Amino acid sequence: MTNPEIAEIFRRLADLLELRGENPFKVRSYRTAAETIEDAVVPLAELLEREGLEGLRALPGIGEAISKKISDLLRTGSFKLWDEVRREIPEMVLDLLRVDGIGLKTLQILFHQFHLTNLPDFARFVEGGGLDSVSGMGEKLQQRIRRSLREMHP
Repeated sequence: MTNPEIAEIFRRLADLLELRGENPFKVRSYRTAAETIEDAVVPLAELLEREGLEGLRALPGIGEAISKKISDLLRTGSFKLWDEVRREIPEMVLDLLRVDGIGLKTLQILFHQFHLTNLPDFARFVEGGGLDSVSGMGEKLQQRIRRSLREMHP
């Protein structure tokens, strides 16, 4: 597994944890770890093999808990928290973030209040006028979202 692939998992984990309403400091620690991993010059698999968990912990923003998660990810392809969060919140819900105008705050509303978990359901929701019932969703933002959906699925 490459550093960019590992970083993407930690980025997605941070998004899912934020969506779940997790402690902002915990979310930020996973985002920081993702940036560090992305910027690492040496492949983490190589670093782990040569220097063990201590080598991972020497990286900025990588503490004991995250170094163990990286180790598990490299050994098994996953780790406990990643599996747990994906069981609770379908990972495909993050695809909605590709829609222009949808950020994590709006995604929280769409997921928790309207139980939207994928792009096709969201597109049907939009087509049916569902955006009118989303708090704080003005006409300009609705137009932006509709335009983005059309561009994604012409």
